[in-house]
Amino acid sequence: MRILLTGGTGLIGQALCQHWQRQGHALWVWSRDPQKAQRLCSGAQGIARLQVLDGSAPLDAVVNLAGAPIADRPWTEARRDLLWRSRIDLTRTLVDWMGQQATPPRVLVSGSAVGWYGDGGDQWLAEDSAPGNANFGSRLCVAWEQEAERARQWGVRVALLRTAPVLAARGGMLARLLPLFRLGFGGRLGSGQQWMPWIHLDDQVALIDHLLHHDACSGPFNACAPEAVRNTDFTQTLARTQHRPAVLPAPAWALRLALGEMSVLLLGGQRLIPRRTQEAGFAWRHPTLAGALAQLLRP
Repeated sequence: MRILLTGGTGLIGQALCQHWQRQGHALWVWSRDPQKAQRLCSGAQGIARLQVLDGSAPLDAVVNLAGAPIADRPWTEARRDLLWRSRIDLTRTLVDWMGQQATPPRVLVSGSAVGWYGDGGDQWLAEDSAPGNANFGSRLCVAWEQEAERARQWGVRVALLRTAPVLAARGGMLARLLPLFRLGFGGRLGSGQQWMPWIHLDDQVALIDHLLHHDACSGPFNACAPEAVRNTDFTQTLARTQHRPAVLPAPAWALRLALGEMSVLLLGGQRLIPRRTQEAGFAWRHPTLAGALAQLLRP
């Protein structure tokens, strides 16, 4: 296949590039730094402008994972603007370009996040649940998906990937948590009762590949493991892998004071069911948290 990828230098993008290189696909990565993209994205060609591909053989697929990190710093006005531009504006530009092609790509797999649902409390949530609209993160995801959906007007199949925090051996959420837990300073966040969806990096890559190759896969798909856990379950399981206690909680008031509205990412949660993902025939390699962490953190 001929595939265009955005967000190729990120954790998921780099893993996808390695996966697709082994499969023999031709890959282009749209990036502000094409040289960095080629260095980090094994076997891919980095491009700074989409117009470089004008007049070339049609693409088979576009995978859109671009977006500035949402949890790196508080949501100041300037940060919100960057998050919006790097997701909504970029996706609009990408979809407009797809519509200008004589033969548009057959499929667009476009990123989103479980934050689409907002803070769902204890309510079970599946892909047909209503979106949240109480915080910036959920509004961002809703607008992001709306921009991607516009590609349908050109006959493009659109699959929307609502991704949970991704667990990986290097990078991502675990890279931030492990130093604290290895020192015995880990613990629950707030009450610890908030639901905490997650997915192993291998399953994230496999799911994107699954959506790419199955023509019946259209619309939203929850990219999360089928095992639902609360934050306290997650932190205790992680602590056990390090043979350390998890007894130093981070108070909710302190997180709200330090992070402002962004604290919803830590204190809110989603009790997710990957119903449409299961119905699409996807099989998880790492369906349980204990098994996923054991595989990722083994010596």
